[in-house]
Amino acid sequence: MNNISVFSFFSGSGFLDLGFERSNFNLCFVNEIKPSFLEAYKYSRKKLGIETPKYGYSNVSIEEYLSGDKYTLLSNCIQNEVDEKNFVGFIGGPPCPDFSIGGKNRGKHGDNGKLSGIYVDLISKLKPDFFIFENVKGLWRTKRHREFYEELKERLYNSGFFLVDQLVNSIEFGVPQDRDRIILFGVNSRLVAKPNLLENFNWNFRKKYNKDTIFSLPWPGINNHLNGSNTIEDLPKELTVEYWFTKNKVDDHPNSVDQFTPRAGLEKFKIIAEGDVSKKSFKRLHRYRYSPTACYGNNEVHLHPVLPRRINVAEALAIQSLPKDFELPKEMTLTDKFKTIGNGVPYLLSKGIAETVYLFIKQNFVR
Repeated sequence: MNNISVFSFFSGSGFLDLGFERSNFNLCFVNEIKPSFLEAYKYSRKKLGIETPKYGYSNVSIEEYLSGDKYTLLSNCIQNEVDEKNFVGFIGGPPCPDFSIGGKNRGKHGDNGKLSGIYVDLISKLKPDFFIFENVKGLWRTKRHREFYEELKERLYNSGFFLVDQLVNSIEFGVPQDRDRIILFGVNSRLVAKPNLLENFNWNFRKKYNKDTIFSLPWPGINNHLNGSNTIEDLPKELTVEYWFTKNKVDDHPNSVDQFTPRAGLEKFKIIAEGDVSKKSFKRLHRYRYSPTACYGNNEVHLHPVLPRRINVAEALAIQSLPKDFELPKEMTLTDKFKTIGNGVPYLLSKGIAETVYLFIKQNFVR
């Protein structure tokens, strides 16, 4: 089997892409409209020793690739991969605030919501061999957003793709975080001899845990003594905040100095108990428990388990299960650092999905 070439859209700082890069995929094109995110992407890849994508980086709107010179350019790149007998895939998670329960909730008519439709249009027009579409659980569980999601699936099916999807939780893949995401996988029907082939897609291939089992464990609750917690030996330590802070050596990480200094609220930081995540904002993490969803916008503030401060960028990267040598550039604003982290697909989730897709392609297709 030849290479599996991946074209990435809405790439952010590349958490999803890194999972695919480290799972035998050849990432050959990157599109991210926000300049600071794209610069962070380039910076992190240079630090990790990863080569520049074959067809480079793009920071224009994805909509520009639907027609004109940009469409011709992208189409030619794809055709070049086909001529080299490589499989071609699209991966991307369109911005999701318009579908997020805690976000803008404007749905398909919001500026970000429209991008999901544009991504589907691009897939339908350029017809890669396969694609990944990632988004928030609100697109799956909220009634009016679910109707839009089903419309997107119908458009993809009518364009010649067989589909399979699942709502997954990051914690199932070893991420120390309760984070639901919908993953939609599609395969071009020209490759599929049997329409029911995707029934064999094994979502559990790289899952390490059953989420219901994990969430039913006796995790420590709110601890009113910030320095008095003790780990519970029978719990999976690798799903705890403390494990990942230690694993990634966050105190020595280049981004450990990147944190917001409160102008007010310091006294409030001191009195919120370890593990109290009951409020919309000012959630204090627990050392010996997993984190709530890494979402650092809309006034949601996550506090260090025992120190009277917000978590820093190094700690946020650890909660997203990034490798310890992944870092963001000094020049990037704090706001953009936390935004790109919160927007990103947790690394171990992306790697688990990538390995599952790779196995499926390897087992079923030979070109």
